[in-house]
Amino acid sequence: MQHRGIFIRGVAVVASLTFISLAAGQGPAPTPFTTHQIKPNVYWVEGGGGNSGVIVGDKGVIVVDAKTTPAGGKELLDNVAKITPKPITTVILTHSDADHVNGLASFPTGITIVAQENNKKEQDSALAAGGRGAPPAEHLPTKIISKNKESITIDGVKLRLFHWAPAHTSGDLVVYLPSESIVFTGDLIATIIPDPLIHLEKNGTSAGWIQSVKGMVALNAQTYLPGHGPEQTKADLEKRLTSAEEKRAKIKKMVAEGKSLDEIKQTLGESNPPSAGPGAPRFPTFTETTYKELTAKKS
Repeated sequence: MQHRGIFIRGVAVVASLTFISLAAGQGPAPTPFTTHQIKPNVYWVEGGGGNSGVIVGDKGVIVVDAKTTPAGGKELLDNVAKITPKPITTVILTHSDADHVNGLASFPTGITIVAQENNKKEQDSALAAGGRGAPPAEHLPTKIISKNKESITIDGVKLRLFHWAPAHTSGDLVVYLPSESIVFTGDLIATIIPDPLIHLEKNGTSAGWIQSVKGMVALNAQTYLPGHGPEQTKADLEKRLTSAEEKRAKIKKMVAEGKSLDEIKQTLGESNPPSAGPGAPRFPTFTETTYKELTAKKS
């Protein structure tokens, strides 16, 4: 078992590669699996996709997010086994992206898989289309969260689950451990890119992202574990929130003035992210998705 490690080594290189990979829609660049301890019973595992949380309860283990591939899911299971011999009873999914759900293919069947209701819809659609964010049918969510706030206790661990609004996706779910003052943010926070990443194809919104991060900041938490990147503080989230609010306000003002997307990007000093290769797609930037959001015709 490895305790909280020094995160500095290679961060600049990894962050650069990960940004390119995320921008290209290919998921984060691979990093070695490393286990970090936050509290005596709470850990997080980096590598193999999005960060995963590990919460050790009285008789079982709760995992938050399950890596990108079956191989990554298996390696996550191996890392959990090094922490505790207790079985995994529950997986909580923060959203439906492939790098957080597809590792479920290697998890035992019959466990409880918790997800926000829109996350379940997105996974159903992805499975039907054979697209990203589609674990096997036997590993689709089994407990659906339809309320904006729900308190549950699993294996003696008290958790509060929040869904404020469509943000990164339409089905984001924030996991808060009040006794440990820890929040698992999913990709609402991803420190390896400077701005929020909004999936318009999953009905995410910049307005919902701001609302969601305001909700997280209001929690009585000391540690925020992002979907990608190292542990964050409340001050880190507040800084990211302020930056996004200011940028969105500038874009909104220029949209009202009738400026085009290219004019807005030029004013903000932005260029397209680097390509991951010829013909490779990329996720739109925050400026691009916010512009589309603000200029979309209301039905």
